[in-house]
Amino acid sequence: MSDFTVIGDIGETLKKLLEDDPWSGISPKPEITFKSPKEIKDDGGSTNKVSIFLYQILENPYLKNEEPQRINDTHLQSPPLSLNLTYLVTPYSEDKTQEKIILGKVMQIFHDNAILIGTVLQGDLSGTDEEIKLLFNPISLDDLTKIWSAFQEVAYRLSVSYMVTPVRIDSTREISIQRVVSKEMNQSHMVPK
Repeated sequence: MSDFTVIGDIGETLKKLLEDDPWSGISPKPEITFKSPKEIKDDGGSTNKVSIFLYQILENPYLKNEEPQRINDTHLQSPPLSLNLTYLVTPYSEDKTQEKIILGKVMQIFHDNAILIGTVLQGDLSGTDEEIKLLFNPISLDDLTKIWSAFQEVAYRLSVSYMVTPVRIDSTREISIQRVVSKEMNQSHMVPK
């Protein structure tokens, strides 16, 4: 179970996956950031970087109608809010060939960790029984262009999208229930005329 901090915990999980890799053959090891492409442009610098920018949060339509969960004999908890988090992953380097190598390495790391469980998860999710999927999320060039056009004065860069799902935020709303303690039956007979 997770609380409202779970969105940040997922970001930290992705960042730690990338930071813990040795990045053999890539020097310098990229700095992992949550900054948007606009913020990175304004940031400057020539170091290798990977931006994992959360750009969209949607409710998971398949888990929207879950049943309330039983807390005890007199209370139910409303179902959690189940989300899909979508990230734009963008490599940065002064060398365009190096950017492609960095992106390939990120995609390899994410592919090898497509199911996030146990101690891989960070924050309040660490050590829980949550199973969260990290999915490559191909988007059309048209949609990618629309995303990049939101970053004014920033030229398009090679990037890919990943979806993390389901990310659950527990509800704090409880529903009181009463047990059935007696049963009444009313019967009536129809008398033929």
